[in-house]
Amino acid sequence: MKLLRYGPIDQEKPGLLDHQGQIRDLSGIIDDINGKNLNSQTLAKIQELDPVTLPLVEGTPRIGPCITNVGKVICIGLNYHDHAKEVGAKPTPEPRIFMKATSSISGPYDDVEIPRGSEKTDWEVELGVVIGKKAKYIEIDQAMDYVAGYCLANDVSERDFQMHRSGQWVKGKSHDTFCPLGPWLVSQDEIKDPHQLSIWLEVDGKRYQDSSTSNLVHRIPETIAHLSHFMTLLPGDVILTGTPSGVGMGIKPDPLFLKPGMTMELGIEGLGTQKQLAVLA
Repeated sequence: MKLLRYGPIDQEKPGLLDHQGQIRDLSGIIDDINGKNLNSQTLAKIQELDPVTLPLVEGTPRIGPCITNVGKVICIGLNYHDHAKEVGAKPTPEPRIFMKATSSISGPYDDVEIPRGSEKTDWEVELGVVIGKKAKYIEIDQAMDYVAGYCLANDVSERDFQMHRSGQWVKGKSHDTFCPLGPWLVSQDEIKDPHQLSIWLEVDGKRYQDSSTSNLVHRIPETIAHLSHFMTLLPGDVILTGTPSGVGMGIKPDPLFLKPGMTMELGIEGLGTQKQLAVLA
C-alpha cells in the first residue's frame, strides 16, 4: 500500500496509489496521512479497500510530503560503513542521534532552498522509517511492530553551518526544504527486507551515491529500540536512517556543493523517486 498527499502547499489531501499508478482520493476515509491515522486498525481498513471504488484524482497535482503533523525528525549520523569511511570517521558503537526541525519538511519534487550565506549545501539520500504507535523502552525483537511504513528522504545539509557554527548538527540540517519526504509512505508488507534495498542519488544527471541499505551500521530494529530508551517515539515520528557514500563533501580531491540551478534526483528500491531543483532562499 502506497499512501501519499497531493495538492497545493498546506492544502494537501490524503491519497492512495492504485495498481495502475493513479492517485485515488482518500479524503472520504481519513482526514490526512498523519500519526493519528497510522494505527493498525486504520491502516487495515485502508488496505481492505478496493482502490477503484475511490474517486480518481485527475491531472498531475503537486505531491506533498507523504506525512504531516510530524512530531520529530530523528536522524542517525554516519550510519553507513562506506560513508563513515569517506569522511574519515569510525562507525559508532551506538547510533549517533541528531534532529532536524520539522519545519524543514517539504514535498519530494519541491524546490530545495540554498540558505543565505551558504557555500556548502550538500545532499544525502536516506531511508525514512515512520513510526506507527507509541514506543518507550522496547526491545530489539519488538521494534518492527512499531513501524507503520517507509519513505524516501533527502537529508539536505549545509556543511559549514553543521560543522563550524558553534552548535550541534541541527544548525546545518534544519533550513526550510531540507527534508523532502515521499512521494509515498509505503506499508511494511510491500517491503520484503528494508535492509536489502538499492539506494542512489544523482546531481545534474551524474550518479554520486549508489549503494544498498545492506551497508547500514545500525539496522532498523536496533535503532528504534535504542531511541526508545532515550525518548518516547510517537505515531508519525520519522527516523532518517543515514546516508551512503557519495555526498558532496566526500568527493576527492575537490568537494562539490549545490549551486542554484542544479538538480538532485534520488531513489530507493520500492519507495519511488524524488527530484528537486536548487534555488536561492
